[in-house]
Amino acid sequence: MAWRGLAAEFLQVPPVTRAYTAACILTTTAVIWRLVTNFLFFGPLGFSFFFNMLFVFRYCRMLEEGSFRGRKADFVFMFLFGGALMTLLGLLGSLFFLGQALMAMLVYVWSRRSPQVRVNFFGLTFQAPFLPWALMGFSLLLGNSILVDLLGIAVGHIYYFLEDVFPNQPGGKRLLLTPGFLKLLLDAREEDPNYLPLPEEQPGAHLPPQH
Repeated sequence: MAWRGLAAEFLQVPPVTRAYTAACILTTTAVIWRLVTNFLFFGPLGFSFFFNMLFVFRYCRMLEEGSFRGRKADFVFMFLFGGALMTLLGLLGSLFFLGQALMAMLVYVWSRRSPQVRVNFFGLTFQAPFLPWALMGFSLLLGNSILVDLLGIAVGHIYYFLEDVFPNQPGGKRLLLTPGFLKLLLDAREEDPNYLPLPEEQPGAHLPPQH
């Protein structure tokens, strides 16, 4: 019964978040470096893996239900743009497993689009834009290299600047245009009327503490 309830809850998650989270978990059991699967690997099962998966699931879902709601094609295009740029930069720095970088990008974009939200990170409360840096510091405490986190933050900032900042500047315009075939493929479908977003994404709700 518990598994049925978990499966039902998982099916309520928006499709992009559901697909990416499932792919990350499945890839962990059979790790081979490839152009795509390098974004799905978060290390062997353990504390670090489950910690990263929690953040991937949470912030990927909040982006899809928040600023990307009704814009699945734009959300997928963000993954494609970020993934391509990370791959190029990662090759220069000999970084081959970029799942954590993609997580950092998701957290960064969400945090910049939610500047007034206050989050709780292991007892420390601060504004959302500081969260990516707190995660990087935590990664350093765990003995991990911060280069992957810095790569994700850098790519997240590039996306945020091109998508949210530059178009609003005098003479600026949108440079990241989602291909038409993605919009036709992903945005033509009507949303499920029975879909239930996370409580904090509902009107009048506040973001609960994180642990």
